[in-house]
Amino acid sequence: MDTIKIVRIAKDLPLPKKQTVGSAGFDLHANVDEPIVIMPGETKLTGTGIKIELPLNYELQVRPRSGLALKNQITVLNSPGTVDCGYTGEIGVILINHGSKGLIVNRGDRIAQAVICKLPDINIVEVEELSETERGDGAYGSTGV
Repeated sequence: MDTIKIVRIAKDLPLPKKQTVGSAGFDLHANVDEPIVIMPGETKLTGTGIKIELPLNYELQVRPRSGLALKNQITVLNSPGTVDCGYTGEIGVILINHGSKGLIVNRGDRIAQAVICKLPDINIVEVEELSETERGDGAYGSTGV
């Protein structure tokens, strides 16, 4: 089992954890000094109070929480946000409000989830042409509705 080191810079906030057995994502909490309001159409960067050290060839994906998306139309703007293994600063979450009402984010609110993925070691090779496939170069909507 690989180890991921975490530094909790906001000591009063919980460490990321999965809410149920078998969950893919670890909840991330808002590291804000005062409540913030994200108005409709507005984007805010919110810290999480943690720094991580990922092993080589791993990434952390910052993804929306489905409840915030469904109930408040709040999502992660660059979803999924990627944290590379070389980054060791505070994990941030770029939230955007697609709803019609402002959302108040309080210290410790669960604002996103982190999914940790192992990346394959890939060798990119330039070629003159690609193998034929059933779909070929059929683009958006080419397989029907």
